[in-house]
Amino acid sequence: MMMQSFFKLSDAVQRLLELLVILLVLTLVGDVLWGVAARFGSHFGLSPSLWTEELARLLLIWVTFLGAAVGFARREHLGLDYFANKLHPDARRTLACVSELIVIAFAATALVYGGMVLVRETLGAGQFTPALQLKMGYVYLAAPIAGACIILFGLKRLLELIFHPAPMSQTHDVETAARLD
Repeated sequence: MMMQSFFKLSDAVQRLLELLVILLVLTLVGDVLWGVAARFGSHFGLSPSLWTEELARLLLIWVTFLGAAVGFARREHLGLDYFANKLHPDARRTLACVSELIVIAFAATALVYGGMVLVRETLGAGQFTPALQLKMGYVYLAAPIAGACIILFGLKRLLELIFHPAPMSQTHDVETAARLD
């Protein structure tokens, strides 16, 4: 029962993250279009926008980190499966567990811990973005948030591998590739 609740939480976080990434990308597109229109509008007496380039850069940071977490949750990152597919299914499952543990460890140390140190230091230093005057620490929050999501998704996958082991056939990757096309 507790594992089902954990899986439901993970799925809800994934859906929320996907929606947030979609909204951020739409905002990014609108911002860039406005920046281009304002730049070309300067020929007609409009003043070019000074904040659109900075906002685009900040949105791209958030889209990159949160999009990476979504890609990890969907298992859509690039991988080298050739050698893993040559292994016995039990060895492949063990390798998948080790891989998940490595990703979780990286996300915990580099993204969550390192990201929180970065956020704390930049907030403490009082750094602001030049045009929008946003605290840079808030911009850098994308790293620990994405890291926490990656840990959540990694734990879900690890629990699935341990407690609900699906047959790990060599055709899995072919079926996944066919579904993506």
